Amino acid sequence: MISARSAAMAFNRLADASLDAANPRTRTRALPSGTLTPGFVAAFVVISCGVFVLAAARLNRVTLALSPFALAILLLYSYTKRFTRWSHLVLGLALGIAPAAAWIAVRASLDPRILLLTAAVTFWVGGFDVLYACQDYHFDTQAGLHSVPRYCGIPSALLVARVFHGLMLLLLIGLVAVFGLGKLAMLGVLVVALLLGYEHSLVKADDLSKLNAAFFAMNGVISVVFFCFVAADLLLRRIFS
Repeated sequence: MISARSAAMAFNRLADASLDAANPRTRTRALPSGTLTPGFVAAFVVISCGVFVLAAARLNRVTLALSPFALAILLLYSYTKRFTRWSHLVLGLALGIAPAAAWIAVRASLDPRILLLTAAVTFWVGGFDVLYACQDYHFDTQAGLHSVPRYCGIPSALLVARVFHGLMLLLLIGLVAVFGLGKLAMLGVLVVALLLGYEHSLVKADDLSKLNAAFFAMNGVISVVFFCFVAADLLLRRIFS
């Protein structure tokens, strides 16, 4: 996971170096500011990809066979904003494949039920990436980049993000149902819904000043909270079974 994420993040910075240099919000990043060289970052990407494939090979044959496809999704996402407004969902898929990948890593097979969590993460990440892209609305328009805020405007983009997160909640409810989880897990979905509601309350079409709090802080809380509720549900069922 660490090697894959490192490769994806570094490759994204490499692919977007010229765009980051032109964007006032991102021109202080390592490559535009000259803190790191393109050669160093490219070498870091190659090494990270190598570590990922090696780690996949040490797990099982299925993970090794699928590792190039995982890397393709992770790396090619960086170019999607150049040709589709739905790049947010591609980013969501890049993170959404993690639950399915973890399942394959442990069991060397895929239970289709876990794809509900893949879809939930896809819409979750896609939703908060739409929110994040609102702050680049003017730059994306000038640079000819594609995003939901650029095409729909910020007010409508906020609505799209809410729809994505609504779909995420429905998928989580489906996940709880198909795995036969209990009331604690369902309570976790409710808490996630409340946290998402709070996250959206921080971001308004005419005030994006609290966007970073919504994007970075709340999303980290949401994932940990849902994990804790599901883990507690499974633990209690094991104790009392």
